Amino acid sequence: AAVVIKSGSAVKVGRGYYVTNYFSDNQTITVTVEGYGVYQYSLDNGPWQDSNIFSNVAPGSHTVRVRDTNPDSCDELVITDASIVDYPNFFTPNGDGFHDTWNIIGLQDTGSVIYIFDRYGKLIKQISPDSDGWDGTFNGVQVPATDYWFTVTYPEYDGTTTVIREFKSHFSLKR
Repeated sequence: AAVVIKSGSAVKVGRGYYVTNYFSDNQTITVTVEGYGVYQYSLDNGPWQDSNIFSNVAPGSHTVRVRDTNPDSCDELVITDASIVDYPNFFTPNGDGFHDTWNIIGLQDTGSVIYIFDRYGKLIKQISPDSDGWDGTFNGVQVPATDYWFTVTYPEYDGTTTVIREFKSHFSLKR
């Protein structure tokens, strides 16, 4: 559904933004705004810029603000759920409250599935991005400190269409 704001210059936002290069060192948020104005953009209350593209954005959830440079125009548009997707390279399930579970960071789509495997390819756990994550156990028993592999399937929007993608990598469990 599109949101239309009328006042001075009209701002029309469809999806609002899209993220490219999931799981890379150069993730980009591109804001998609249509209308009859000259717009500026801000990421996480940072400085305003004329470009609608933010590069090298850190993993996690971000807030994007859009404003028309015409002071008599409409209010700011705020996108509060712009997420950059990545994963932690390690976790330490020792109960200290820091890095006690492992999960994908910033993946908000409930249609995504994460599979965790041991080094022999045995499925250890299936989780979703909105779960608490994996606690380092298999059938209630702590697994050894070593590397584990994962596969995640997720939808990725490229600005025109949504494509189901798959990403595979590994991380370390440290005790």
